[in-house]
Amino acid sequence: LLFEVGLQSTVREMMKVGFVSFMVALFGVIAPFFLGWGVAGWFLPEASMLVHVFVGATLTATSVGITARVLKDIGKLQTKEARIILGAAVIDDILGLIILAVVTGIISAAATGIGGGISSADVLWIVLKAVLFILGAVIMGAWVLPHYFKFGFQLKAKGVLLSFSLLICFLLAFIAGQIGLAPIVGAFAAGLILEEVHFQDFQSRGEHQLEELLAPIATFLVPIFFVRMGMLVDLTTIANVSILGFAAVLTLAAIIGKQVCALAIFEKGINRMAIGLGMIPRGEVGLIFAGIGAKLVLDGQPVIEAGTYSAVVIMVIVTTLITPPLFKQVMSK
Repeated sequence: LLFEVGLQSTVREMMKVGFVSFMVALFGVIAPFFLGWGVAGWFLPEASMLVHVFVGATLTATSVGITARVLKDIGKLQTKEARIILGAAVIDDILGLIILAVVTGIISAAATGIGGGISSADVLWIVLKAVLFILGAVIMGAWVLPHYFKFGFQLKAKGVLLSFSLLICFLLAFIAGQIGLAPIVGAFAAGLILEEVHFQDFQSRGEHQLEELLAPIATFLVPIFFVRMGMLVDLTTIANVSILGFAAVLTLAAIIGKQVCALAIFEKGINRMAIGLGMIPRGEVGLIFAGIGAKLVLDGQPVIEAGTYSAVVIMVIVTTLITPPLFKQVMSK
């Protein structure tokens, strides 16, 4: 799923959007992160600070696909607001995945370390690993992949484009896992560096685009992921008033946090409200973060316990459902 999300963007597109999108993304990561951290600290006072930090991390990323689909449906994909939002959403996801990689690394180190402690040098090393991995993937995309796919094109066999692309996805996911990062960081990076220019030779001989080749696999596997995420929700926790209160405040923090993005816009004539609304949906990325937290163990307990998981899922559902109608109304004016 994250490989497919990464394919929707390219490094070149990300470089084009410039400083404005970067600042929108930066504001849209920092504010929700600390708001989520604060809300978790308020509702889960007995939990470790690392749990509070992880809940904050689940609020950072934006679902690129949902916002892009709404923009496409209302015919606003070419507007300046659309370019800023989509560029910021991609940078947002990268920053969110780096935060996830750092937080999961710290939690894993704390869980296995003596006394559960972790030094600032360890934290710095985890941050460095995440940044170097993303930069390494980008360099690989620019220098290695053109030769890699040129070799694949010479094979003259069916299915080469799909199999060679999946190999990159699984390879980077495996490397990310081996160096202590979340495998989804590698999968997203693989999608990001696979640009259309690499596939032009394949398309010139009448082959389908990579997105079309990947669609049947995603159609089969992605629903299984969503079913699995749904199975992790304990319905009895939803009947708990405190959990519903936690979910409501967490959702409010998720919405308000992304409205801070508007503060990064100084240019006149740009619809600031549309920028803030377009960054709200958490979608599949929020669920993936929550799913990873449910698997991480700290002090013998899951980092994201059943009640917290349900609250995060409710937040993801609400932010995903309210965005399209509100965003469509604001962008149509």
